[in-house]
Amino acid sequence: MKYKILVVEDDKDIAEVIRLYLGNEGYEIITAQDGLSGYEILQKEDIHLAVVDIMLPKMNGYDLVKKTRENSNVPILILSAKNMDSDKILGLDLGADDYLTKPFNPLELVARVKSNIRRYYSMGNAQTEADISNRKWQVGELVLDEDAVTLTKAGEVVAITPTEYKMLALFMKTPGKVYTKKQIYQEVSGECYVNDDNTLMVHISNLRDKIEDNPRTPKYIKNVRGIGYKIEKI
Repeated sequence: MKYKILVVEDDKDIAEVIRLYLGNEGYEIITAQDGLSGYEILQKEDIHLAVVDIMLPKMNGYDLVKKTRENSNVPILILSAKNMDSDKILGLDLGADDYLTKPFNPLELVARVKSNIRRYYSMGNAQTEADISNRKWQVGELVLDEDAVTLTKAGEVVAITPTEYKMLALFMKTPGKVYTKKQIYQEVSGECYVNDDNTLMVHISNLRDKIEDNPRTPKYIKNVRGIGYKIEKI
């Protein structure tokens, strides 16, 4: 299968570098120079992953991610010169799966694109019915249905991103087991980067906001100080 990557970047030189490096890996590349055009492409084309800048004309990257998440779980990697933790947290909060700052190493970008593609399309989030056999995992009021690829709480569907889905699947299949931060990232993506620690904590925080009655006193996802995270047996 030839994956189609959308690159939304108004700097033509950067867009060309990304196109060359990802194209050499066999991906089909579509580019857009403003957020509105990028959003329209996402609505019309069968895009498998989007690389999105933040500072874009017509529609900024944050708004693009937010609007896309209203009807799509396509993996989104933000690539931006905005390198403050608050910028990264906002991007991930809005639904991005990954965040890489400029200046960037094109080889790391390629690795992250491969990681997100594999995580979403090869590890279950886009499997066909023939690949899955009606597996459901329940912890308390939470039910993760791997056949429908959905999470429900007390019967109500909870909207989560592909990355959050993979993390929760890891926890819910082995309730009570503690995973280190490195193990979590390696299990869901195959790689662990030096700057992934803050990204992981944002994903955990977002999951708590979505599944906990009170995120400040979580019932499900617990932090094991100095080690990592687990989901409680309930």
